[in-house]
Amino acid sequence: MGLMMKIRKKPLSEQVIVITGASSGIGLATALSAAKQGAKVVLASRNDAILAKIADDIRKNGGQALELVTDVTRREDLEYLAAETLKVFGAFDTWVNNAGISIFGRIEDVSDEDHHRLFETNFWGTVYGSTIAIQHLKHHGGRLINMGSMASDVAIPLQGMYCASKHAIKGFTDALRMELEAENAPVSVTLIKPASINTPFPDHAKNYMDRRPKLPPPIYAVEDVADAILHAAVHGPRDIYVGGSSKLISSLHKQIPAATDWMGTHLLTKTQDIDGYGAIDENALYKPGHDGEIHGKTPHHVMHSTYTKASLHPALTNVLLAGATAMLLGRTIRRH
Repeated sequence: MGLMMKIRKKPLSEQVIVITGASSGIGLATALSAAKQGAKVVLASRNDAILAKIADDIRKNGGQALELVTDVTRREDLEYLAAETLKVFGAFDTWVNNAGISIFGRIEDVSDEDHHRLFETNFWGTVYGSTIAIQHLKHHGGRLINMGSMASDVAIPLQGMYCASKHAIKGFTDALRMELEAENAPVSVTLIKPASINTPFPDHAKNYMDRRPKLPPPIYAVEDVADAILHAAVHGPRDIYVGGSSKLISSLHKQIPAATDWMGTHLLTKTQDIDGYGAIDENALYKPGHDGEIHGKTPHHVMHSTYTKASLHPALTNVLLAGATAMLLGRTIRRH
């Protein structure tokens, strides 16, 4: 960040955190973890019944929560979200633009209407949320966190417009960060780039395929993304890759783009549907989906990301590495 810009590293227990898309998946996992660590959480989603239940559960467990029905495709909804948060809590410290949706299908098969709606949710929802949030954060100081993806760097077939929206979010986020740095605003801007995560994401997507959609492996735990978001809420790094495959494939694409093109053509077109399952399309593109669940139903093994944990806690990683090296050296000496 800018040399003159000072942003206080507030612990989560002192923060008010606004989270869009908070009624399922990454948003819900982040909200529950933040509340457990003492943060005041503001939950935004279209699903009023689920939001009320989540907020009530947080309060029953001793936390503080405010739930506000919000459609991120409507700027006025996000303006209301910010205004009500300020009215109730007096300020907010971190704003997380997490709401998002996908469409599974070949680009030429998807209607223009559906493509437009996806962009309204993913891209314009992020633009509206960001530009509204920084009006407060520039004076109060704090963190803006946008949800990108591995697809911010590398295109994935059968989710073409989703990838386009995530590329657009990256470009917007990078430009906004530079503009804030140029005016020495006390706001950090972080882009989170998860790989495939075990959330209800495929079930919420609009599906044009003749079989049930799924994300390609490897699949990482949703808790890894929540940890990354809350790390950014305190420390505010520029980018966080969640899942070693996200970092690896993004780096490979920069060095050998033909290799990732080959992977997309020959591998990813064959690993985004489930054999033996017919098409299911109970999507959340235009209305709230079946919310309230953190985890998805992937048929693949779900793993935690050692890479992400190491990137978030390099000092701890160095200690563990030194310990492992000492153990290995000790065994070698004893053996000889």
